[in-house]
Amino acid sequence: MTLAIQTAIVMVVLLIIMLAMGVSISISVGLSSAVAMLCMLPAQVSFVTSAQRLFAGANSFSLIAIPFFILAGNLMNNGGIAERLVNVAKAIAGRMPGALAQTNIIANMLFGAISGSGAAAAAAMGGTIGPMEEKEGYDPVYSAAVNIASAPTGMLIPPSNLMIVYSTIAGSVSVAALFTAGYLPGILWGIIVMVIAGITAKKKGYVIKESISGKQALKAILDAIPSLLLIVIIIGGILGGVFTATEASAVAVAYATILGLIYKGFTLKDLPRIILESAKMTGIITLMIGLSSIMSWVMAFTGLPDLIANGILSLTGNKYVILILMNIILLIVGTFMDPTPAVLIFTPIFLPICKTFGMHAVQFGIMVSMNLCIGTITPPVGSILFTGCKVGHVKIEQVIKELLPYFFAILVALLLVTYIPAISMTCLLYTSDAADE
Repeated sequence: MTLAIQTAIVMVVLLIIMLAMGVSISISVGLSSAVAMLCMLPAQVSFVTSAQRLFAGANSFSLIAIPFFILAGNLMNNGGIAERLVNVAKAIAGRMPGALAQTNIIANMLFGAISGSGAAAAAAMGGTIGPMEEKEGYDPVYSAAVNIASAPTGMLIPPSNLMIVYSTIAGSVSVAALFTAGYLPGILWGIIVMVIAGITAKKKGYVIKESISGKQALKAILDAIPSLLLIVIIIGGILGGVFTATEASAVAVAYATILGLIYKGFTLKDLPRIILESAKMTGIITLMIGLSSIMSWVMAFTGLPDLIANGILSLTGNKYVILILMNIILLIVGTFMDPTPAVLIFTPIFLPICKTFGMHAVQFGIMVSMNLCIGTITPPVGSILFTGCKVGHVKIEQVIKELLPYFFAILVALLLVTYIPAISMTCLLYTSDAADE
């Protein structure tokens, strides 16, 4: 038995045991990796190396953007923008079949793009639009399914913390390029969910009883402009070369603070509470990144990624089959693992394989992100699934059946993103980063 296989067995077995015992994913990954290191290094060296990798993994300039975007998202969540975004989404949805459900989808895309969090979007929009849908006679299970299926779009439409993490692992891939590439896949996801929601709504007979006048629509759009300007300022500034993604995150915090105070969504007295919530979330993510880097080091030291890559390539040389296998693995992993550690673990394994047959690192990043976003709406560890069910006051087993058409439709979108590079790369052609890539 080779050292790589022995180390992999120890690492995987310990990881499964600890996850089964209810140990958090970050601790499970870090501890199993540290123990696996004992297979190849003395105990003292192993633990010192683990500590060094923990620090080195979290010591990245790009990662500074994450706590700022988390804080900006929390400020926007508390800043009274949810209602404004719902109103503008209503104006866009018009008299579509299931107009309130369509409003939910559009609002999730807008809110997710501002906050960068699918779970936050599901909570905010589900809590705001859900009562409206109930009043109009919508089935709560249908409403919850639409909310859950559309919430992950915010993890693809920038700014996205997941893409920042991927950028640090993938090496020379710019955050700006990833942000740009995420637009079309995120919008494609949203449109597909809108189509399914519209077809279902038509069957159920959900029609809006009160139409929005042109004057009301204009007012809703004007009221939402200050909130939507955040997207323009942040993404426009990054793509225009005015500031980096890290600097953009700080600008987002300043803008969100000023806007929240103007909207009176919170006061200066509320800021310590919001900052504390953001710090807790940042701590969890940073620890997860640091501990996952131990596993990445162990795999790199033993040559495990090369071994796995050679194993996959020995099965078939057909890139289409290989991509299908990767998608299946990532979809399975996404059902029980959070997106961040999954990106940290599987990027070093799969990215070199994809590069061998010419896939762009940016397209691969979007493919991985989309796979893992699907995992957030699937049991048993789907964070958005749980959030949507809690907000919608429905049981998971009720929602799963209603979610199935959305799952299949989103999988079609995933295949399109996987096999058609233009979906991810078209927008990139018009950015300054295109030349660097």
